[in-house]
Amino acid sequence: MSTIMENTESRTCGTCTLCCRLPDIDHFDKPANAWCSHCVEGQGCSIYAERPSLCRDFLCLWRTDDSLPPEWDPKISKMMIYEQGPQITVLADPDHPELWRSEPYRSQLESWATKAESSGGYVIVFCGEEVFKI
Repeated sequence: MSTIMENTESRTCGTCTLCCRLPDIDHFDKPANAWCSHCVEGQGCSIYAERPSLCRDFLCLWRTDDSLPPEWDPKISKMMIYEQGPQITVLADPDHPELWRSEPYRSQLESWATKAESSGGYVIVFCGEEVFKI
């Protein structure tokens, strides 16, 4: 996994809006797994030009790490992944609660966890109200 947070030219959000739904966003008093009031289905953020810096600065690993294979596109995997220091955080869409446990995802998550563990890190998956440390 890349630790450099650079936007890749080859990957875009497209129609993905998981970052508008899965994480809690205190700035908008938005709980996890609820749609942001500014998200328009199939279109994205209605305040995109004026969005706060926490939204502006966030990019999931799909956007920043070209080494992720196509199946990790959030529109396919139904997961949003990002790094927080030594932690790899996975927010899995609760509408697809078993997908992260299936292949090719499960073995890749386990591989990331093994690699992260050697430097004091870990992989954590949030799916709905459940939390799993890999």
